[in-house]
This record gives sequence, structure tokens and C-alpha cells, in this order.
Amino acid sequence: MADVITRPARSPRDMRRFVKFQWVPYKNNPTWVPPLLMDRRKLIDRTKNPFYSHAEAEFFLAEREGKVVGRIAAILNHNHNKQHNENIGFFGFFECIQDQKVAFSLFDAAKEWLAAKGVDAIRGPASPSVNDEYGMLVEGFDRTPAIMMPYNPPYYPEFTEAYGFVKAKDLLTWYLHTDKVFSEKFIRVSEAAKHRQGLVFRSLNMKDFENDVAKVHELYTRGWEANWGDVPLTDDEFNFMAADLKMIVNPELVVIAEVKGKAVGFGLSLPDFNQIFKDNKHGWLLPAIVRILLFKKRINYARVVMLGVLPEYRNSGIGGILFYETGRRITKNGMPHGEASWVLEDNVMMNRGAQMMNGEVIKRHRMYQMPLR
Repeated sequence: MADVITRPARSPRDMRRFVKFQWVPYKNNPTWVPPLLMDRRKLIDRTKNPFYSHAEAEFFLAEREGKVVGRIAAILNHNHNKQHNENIGFFGFFECIQDQKVAFSLFDAAKEWLAAKGVDAIRGPASPSVNDEYGMLVEGFDRTPAIMMPYNPPYYPEFTEAYGFVKAKDLLTWYLHTDKVFSEKFIRVSEAAKHRQGLVFRSLNMKDFENDVAKVHELYTRGWEANWGDVPLTDDEFNFMAADLKMIVNPELVVIAEVKGKAVGFGLSLPDFNQIFKDNKHGWLLPAIVRILLFKKRINYARVVMLGVLPEYRNSGIGGILFYETGRRITKNGMPHGEASWVLEDNVMMNRGAQMMNGEVIKRHRMYQMPLR
């Protein structure tokens, strides 16, 4: 068999091939959901994606006899290293055919590029950061991924571990269903705690979108600052993300918690548009828009993307009440079940809240790491 050649993707044609290769490993996989090509291009666009204003990246293609058989990115996120006082690099956007030689060639390329940058270790996958697609699926391959969650074949973690990567942290997906969540006792306790705290919930105000987005950004920055791997989004990054979400967000599912008029926490949930994107085989935008218009009301599953409170309110019980309010609103909007994803395996408060709501862990994604020195 011919040798594998792994090289940087530099030309516009190379970058198009980099994006389109994602379809190859999943050609006969009925569980995978094709992403939108437009979104994939934006993620790797160094000129349009503000992430690259504080990060460096090199994108690689693996070829055999001129045919693309794999891809990977090596990423140096300077804001991560400043935030956590680390000296690490990341790999991301990893995809390959079922050939360990190809996978090893890709990992070699990423490792060598990062080693030349002087980092101490390589961690991943991050595509391209913790605020985008994060982690490699290691359990739950038979379940369709929810919106904005990564999916991969079972042989990816096999190749990754065979190369020498070891677990850094697991990220859990909790499945929740109305029938199990809303017990009479749970509702009573949550409502009583809500009144005791003087807690008021309101929806995202689409008529004052920019101001509410600024409030949510502040809550997100302060509420997640102690989380493992968290990197605060810059203003440009947050606005970049908000502009995308504005097109699909249901304002009732963006819950802002207030005490005496002060915003103290928020939750962001999204209808699982992957239910209708699954049949958009080529990832084209126009068919996706048409399907949203025609079939949006058929979506019966939601994803709780973010949920948290300010540090000074973490022991107040507000987080649990916010979880309850989020579930109530999701149910009200015609989605009797859904998932909270992802949750760090050692996030005691969130995992305890999911357990109290009779949640079930249905998927596990893993962040891997290996030393370079």
C-alpha cells in the first residue's frame, strides 16, 4: 500500500478539501448528522473567526496517492495558556479513514508543529476551542448527536489511545425526560425555593438583543471562570457566536435569573435542529432553511447548552431552581425530553442537579492529553 503523506493545507482548494473530507468517514453511518458547510468553513476561517485573533493554527491533510484520507489541526490557544497558566497546545478537527497508519501520521504532524512552538503537552480534541466542539465520543455511539455536539466512530478513541494519549477529563451527557423529572415533590420544593430567594426568571428580550447579550456574556464569563479548561470569550467571539444563535434561538429557552433586579445566572437551551438536519445530506444552507421553516414544530428534543450562576450564588440553590425552570420551559415548548451536554465529570453541583432530576448519563466524551517534553 502506498505511503501516507501528511502536509499543511494552505491553498483555498486545500481548505475546501479539508472541510469536505468530514463526509468521508460517515458515508455509511446512519447515526451521524451532516453539519452545515457554511458553519464548517467559518470555524476554520482565520480572517472571519475572531478566535484566531488570539490563537495560531495549522491545518493538515493526509493523502494517499493524491486522495485525502484524513485531516487534523494543530492549535495554539494563547488565551487558554494565559487563563490557566499552562503551556499546552491542542489538536482538533480530527477525521480519518479506518486506518491506524493514517491516524498516527496526522497525530505526528500536529505533535511536531506544536513541539516546534515549544509547548509542554498536547490536548484534544478541541475544534477549535472549549467554546466550540470539544471532546471525543467514547460512549454512546448508537445515539444521534444533538445540535452542536461532536460525533465520531468508535475507532477514533482506539487510534488515539494506541498513539499514546491518555484521559485528561470526561464530559458527560445527561438525558432527561418530563415523566421522570417533574415529580410533585420536586415541583413543590423548587417553587418554594424560588419564592424564598425572591428569584425572578425572564426570557431573552429580542427587542433589546444587544444589551441582553452583553448581560449574558458577563454572566458566562464570571459563572464559568473556575471550570476546568474554560476560556472566556472575547467580545468579538461572543458577538460572533450570538449572531449565529440569533437565527435559531427560541427566546423563551434563554432564561435569565434575577434577584432584586440583578442578573445572577442564565441558562441557554436549543431545540435539537439535528432532528431535521439529519436528512440534509450535503450540508447545504438553503435546504436546511427550508426544513427549519417546514418542520421546526416537529422537534421534540432539546439540548441544554449552558446553565450557571455567579460564583457568589453557587451555594444558594439557585442553580437547581434554574435547572427546574429550564426544564419547565422546554416542556412547555413541546419538547418532552432532551439532554444537558456537556457536563464535566467532576462538576459536583451540575451532576447532583441532574441526578435529582432522575437524569441518566447516555454519552461520554473525552479530552485526551500527552506530554511533548
